[in-house]
Formats: sequence, structure tokens, C-alpha cells
Amino acid sequence: MMKNTLLQFTRAALFLSVVGTMGVGSTPALAAAPMVKTSAPAYHRLMLGAFEVTALSDGTIKLPVDKILMEPVEKTTAALSKSFLQAPLETSVNVYLINTGSKLILIDAGTGSLFGPSLGKLITNLKASGYEPGQIDDIYLTHLHPDHAGGLMLNNEIVFANANIHVEQAEADYWLSQKNMEQAPADAKGFFQGAMASVNPYKTANKLQTFARDGELLPGLTAYSTHGHTEGHTSYLIESQGQKLLLAGDLIHVAAVQLDKPEVTVTFDSHAKEAAAMRQKIFTQAAKDGTLIGASHIQFPGLGHLKKTGSSYQWIPVNFTQMQ
Repeated sequence: MMKNTLLQFTRAALFLSVVGTMGVGSTPALAAAPMVKTSAPAYHRLMLGAFEVTALSDGTIKLPVDKILMEPVEKTTAALSKSFLQAPLETSVNVYLINTGSKLILIDAGTGSLFGPSLGKLITNLKASGYEPGQIDDIYLTHLHPDHAGGLMLNNEIVFANANIHVEQAEADYWLSQKNMEQAPADAKGFFQGAMASVNPYKTANKLQTFARDGELLPGLTAYSTHGHTEGHTSYLIESQGQKLLLAGDLIHVAAVQLDKPEVTVTFDSHAKEAAAMRQKIFTQAAKDGTLIGASHIQFPGLGHLKKTGSSYQWIPVNFTQMQ
């Protein structure tokens, strides 16, 4: 009894001593913690039937969307403002990994080193998600713009040593053509150079495979031509146990504008009229069917459903899951 009382008295005395040195009403001075200013490795995982789908961030880039959208600047500014956004708009570059149980399939490959330090984070995030580049069996490219194919190479080395690369025939024929590059305007030549630098090493290694029509390419993976943005732009439908995910590539770039006004195109569209028509067609069908959409440039993870109201669409993001 005496021992416990003595211990309590000692603790009380120590507390009063500390309070006395602090002064009445004061609190301990703590050193300010430095700001980290970076996010955690970015991947988001969900199940699609028996398939595991992992959205991987390649990073973000600030785009001057008020200059690249084909509408008056003031209309773009007003649309962005409604979503509490402004130009330049920090825009996601998303990549999708599908584990079918027998194959590991990557849809697009990010930017690699072609776009600066805010991008090129695919491999870091792939590893953080539990996979290695050498495990990838197949890579299906929606198109050959550098923000979708640039990550195939790094420091002149093939990144995905065991993967076959798949792309639509017309897309490969167009962007891998030396003649087309020579005839292209000066400000477009970089797109050709990026495609060639990224894909040709795989072609030399006999790892480039092209396809020329819509249809099932693998069990659970079907190609759909969604040309307009580029000559052979392709979307991929992933299906397992009746559940569907359409990986739509660049059918949309700026959700805050193009969901409300899908007729608005971007300067990167090779065939603007066709690109707008394809967006309307695919989005209308996806909204009707309830198909899950994966979009390369909607805010990470870029996964959600579409709800159609009149001529506009509403984006409903997927619910977060911890996969337990």
C-alpha cells in the first residue's frame, strides 16, 4: 500500500514540475514537420468476375486544356470552374493490368521518359502493386501516341522482356512509317519518332503482333475499333462471368467538358468528326448496358460508369474496395 502511494506521489510531483516549467496555459513547443508533398504509390484494384483488374498510375501532367479543346476558351474555363478546376488541368495517365489467372495483360504502357518527371511512374507503381515487368505476358495498345506506348522502352532498353506487343494493323502502319513521318508537319514528327522508338525494338525482336479486325483476341479480351482519335485507335472489352469493363483509351480527355458536351474534340484527334461520333456511340451504349469504363485520362483510377441525360453524360466513379 505504502509503495503504491509513494509511486503515485512521485508521478504527481513530476507532472507538476513539468507544468511549472511550461507556464500557465502554455503547451509544449513541437518542431514543425516537413511537408512531404508526394502521394503514396498509386494503384487501385478490383475484381471483374474471376479477373483481377489493377489500375496503375503513370503520373499526371498539367495540360493547357483551354488551348487544346476545340471550343472557345471562355466556354472551357466556365466548364472547368463548375467542377472546381482550372487550366492548366492536372490530368491523369492511367494504365490497366488484367490478371486472368493464366495471363497477365497490360493495356497501354504509359509514357516512360518521354514526358518529364511528373510522369513515367508506371513501373514503380506496378512493383508496388505486387507485380514485376518480367511477369507481363501481353501488352495491348489502344494506340501509339507516346503517352500510351512510351513506357515500352527505358534508356534504350526493352522494359517488358517477356511480353508480346499487340496493336491494330492500321495504327502500326501509320505511325511506324518513315514516309508518313517525313511528310508530317514539323510539330507532328515527334509523335512518329516516339512510336518508332518505343515499338520498333519489339518488332526487331519478333514481339510485335498486329490484328486487322474486331473480335476476341484472347479469352475474355475483345478488340473494338474506335478510330477517330488516331487511324487505328482501339478499345478493349474485358469480360469475365458476365461482368464487363471497356478500356476506352483516349475516347475522352477532359471529363469536365466532354461529358457535358461530347461533341467537343481535341487538337490531338487525327479525325475530329469521327472521334466525336465514336465517343457518342460508345458512351451511349455503355450507359445503356451499364458497362464499367476505364479511361486513360479521367482522374485516377479512371474507372466508373456512365449515366446518360439528354445529350450529356454523368460520370459515376467506382466505389473504393480493399479487396478483402
